[in-house]
Amino acid sequence: MPAPISAASPSPIAEVPHTDLKEMDRTSVLHPSTSVADFSTGKLPSTIVETASGVRIRDSEGHELIDSFAGLYCVNIGYGRTEVADAIARQAHKLAYFHTYAGHSTEELIRLSDRLIKMAPISNGGDQFQRVFYGTSGSDANETQAKLVWYYHNLIGKPRKKRIVARERAYHGNTVMAGSMTGLNFYHNFMDLPVAAILRTGVPHHYWGAEPGESEEQFSGRRAAELEALILREDPDTIGAFIGEPVLGTGGLIPPPTGYWQAIQAVLRKYEILLIADEVITGFGRTGRMFGSQLYDIQPDLITLAKGLTSAYAPLSGVLVGERVYKVMEAGSAEAGVFPHGYTYTGHPIGVAAANANLDILEREDLTTNAANVGAYMLAGLHEAFDSLPITGEVRGVGLMLAVEFVADPAAKRRLDPALKVAYRISARARENGLITRAMPQSEALGFAPPLVLTRAEADQIVAIAAASTRQVLDELTRESVVL
Repeated sequence: MPAPISAASPSPIAEVPHTDLKEMDRTSVLHPSTSVADFSTGKLPSTIVETASGVRIRDSEGHELIDSFAGLYCVNIGYGRTEVADAIARQAHKLAYFHTYAGHSTEELIRLSDRLIKMAPISNGGDQFQRVFYGTSGSDANETQAKLVWYYHNLIGKPRKKRIVARERAYHGNTVMAGSMTGLNFYHNFMDLPVAAILRTGVPHHYWGAEPGESEEQFSGRRAAELEALILREDPDTIGAFIGEPVLGTGGLIPPPTGYWQAIQAVLRKYEILLIADEVITGFGRTGRMFGSQLYDIQPDLITLAKGLTSAYAPLSGVLVGERVYKVMEAGSAEAGVFPHGYTYTGHPIGVAAANANLDILEREDLTTNAANVGAYMLAGLHEAFDSLPITGEVRGVGLMLAVEFVADPAAKRRLDPALKVAYRISARARENGLITRAMPQSEALGFAPPLVLTRAEADQIVAIAAASTRQVLDELTRESVVL
């Protein structure tokens, strides 16, 4: 079980007053997804997180918060698991680093790779996945995926078949190719993204995308038909892969509509297009199955892993390579020579040790089943607390990926004015009330993705704080005479 939250042991940095540390933070750190000017001038707070246990974190000022977002969807086993820290320490004392180039390996790496192949879903064609390639983040893993798509098609003599289809509202990372695959403009602005190699198809969100009277199955069929039309319009001989999250994550925590993945896979197989399942968020139990691909009967050619692989106790990502792609790589070795890709930290011993210890906990405590059971309980609680509120459009979720979508008029499905930033205001108020949740980007949805160790009592606390915070913001808007 997680260790209790306690004060950190003395260290040189702990001797610096917190006010001085915050000033140092403002003058030295470039924070992601943060207004550069507002942070440096003090308009945005600097929060120094010191300790954490289970589903709670504590900052340097003693504030304790329920983290209903598991960091960034990643701390699946919860905070404070000393078993993982001990595994990291043992590995660091034994061998802190050696590279994996030219056939070098470590025992922990070998055991992890064998383990992942055995636990992975079935790949395209009903075969087992064959190999694992490692990096340090989901973004670099999706960069690897793009290179594998290009490499594969070069080896089979189809050098034009290189473009990758990604979906609106998808999130696949923040590097050049991964950021281009991402379908949220926020991540593209002023960055010269997306690159031309990416094509975009529609988001599988029935609530906003369905035509009047259209069932989920009909909507899924239409999205598949739109994908096929895009492929034919752009030329199937130029399209090498389709990438998708089994459940949309940062794009809104949106489960796919009924029949979606079956319809999409039929189109991809028809035109011999590789399928990349981005399981960075959905992998390792979050959907209530070990992998989202298993829940939705997806048979990918390639799978992207990160986050729950180590529960963020150390950086590690992975790419699972299916038989279709691996056999071509193996056969092409004589012509291509050595595999021309890799990172200094590929298969880093510290990250690999953390992954094995993390997976031990995940399996021993059956956190996948807990995610399914407590997730269903929390979804029911969200319905009970939010369905009657005048701005609730949709309550949705699967496993421990949940969201509430806010609208100005539920009956008419009329969107809120983005300038009001309603979901952001609710998440800010929830934080004041002791809960970390997330206003999802480019939408008015409040998201929840807590650690998989979540109990029903903790789920009740999250729902109660979120609902109370929503009512408080509604009262504020009324007092401000805001017309939604």
